[in-house]
Order: sequence, then C-alpha cells, then structure tokens
Amino acid sequence: MKAVLSFALAAVAAIFFMVGRTTAQNSAMHQQTLDNLSTAMHGEAFAYAKYNLYAQHARQSGNKKLADLFAKTARVERFQHFAEEAQLANLVGTDADNLRDAIQGESYEINTMYPNFAKQAAAVGDKAAADRFEEIRRDEMIHRDAYKAALKALESQHGEN
Repeated sequence: MKAVLSFALAAVAAIFFMVGRTTAQNSAMHQQTLDNLSTAMHGEAFAYAKYNLYAQHARQSGNKKLADLFAKTARVERFQHFAEEAQLANLVGTDADNLRDAIQGESYEINTMYPNFAKQAAAVGDKAAADRFEEIRRDEMIHRDAYKAALKALESQHGEN
C-alpha cells in the first residue's frame, strides 16, 4: 500500500508537469527557467507530502524526535522553497484563472490519467491499485464539479460570461 501511495503521489505531481499552468506564463522569463521552476516546485511539493507521511509514521512508531525533524523539513519545503519558486513562476493568478486551471487539472486526472493508470494496473494484476485509482478518479470528479460551480458563481457575481 505504501508503494501505491508513493506512486499515486508521484503520478499527481507528474500530471501538473504535463498539464502546465495557464497563469504561470511569465513572458519575462525564459521557457527553460519556467520549466525548471515547475520541476523544482513539483519536487518540493512531493517532498512536503512525503515528509509529512514519514513524520506520521515516526509518530506512530513512538519516535517523536524524528517525527518533528520530518515535519519541520516538510514545512520548509512547502512554505519556503515551494512558495518562493511559485512566486517566481507567477503560479497564482486571479480567482477565475485559478479555478479554470484547477478544472483543467482535475479534468485531466478524470479523463486521462486515472483511467489509464487503472487500466494499466488492472492489466498487470494490481487490482488494489486499479481500484484505488478509480476511487480517486471519482473523488476528482467531485473536486472538478465544485470548482466549476465556484467559477460559475464567481462569473455570475462579476457579470462575466
């Protein structure tokens, strides 16, 4: 199960590599630099998630000191490294742009990534992973639909079409 979770976290990070970020286009910055920032942010985000899981495991094992070390490092990865890189890349746009980007990312997960992952896992006999990918895909539908509703409400509030 730990391997499936690690794979799923890596897969989610990979999605955002492929899907891109519509608001992250910074015409003053070279495309290679933007690509490198994206790669770095994904690494930092993955480290944040992974180190928090490590901290949780260490706590459950009774190793508070190690748990605190992992948790402290995770916070640096997310709230310093990732945040600074995201700012350089202009990751965050307007609320409407952020919602559109979230819808795009969730739609990719729903329509492409998780169905492919489930199919591939099932084909090699990894039923638990295939089932988990399908379950997560259904969760992503809820997220996408909530973002769509929020965007519609935002556009109605501001008189946008």
